[in-house]
Amino acid sequence: MWYNVGLPLESELLPVAWYKYQKYVNYLDYAQFDKVYEPGISAPSSGIYRCEGCGREAVSTITHPLPPQNHHEHTVAQGKIRWRLIVTDQQP
Repeated sequence: MWYNVGLPLESELLPVAWYKYQKYVNYLDYAQFDKVYEPGISAPSSGIYRCEGCGREAVSTITHPLPPQNHHEHTVAQGKIRWRLIVTDQQP
């Protein structure tokens, strides 16, 4: 299951995730944040995923598929859709 929470494509240069209350977000040096995932694979962790090509975001839950290749359109310069975990509630 996934939900589109991304910003429009023209705002791809803006910061990725926004929050109001810093006390609810913690830093974590987690290897899952360094990996890039193909569309449609089973999400390794629940959280917010960012498209490496355009910066769009989607929420996916563990074991459910990440959004598919046709989730949104890219220009040729943006390449194919690839997902990176940027926020999670799971501890390693």
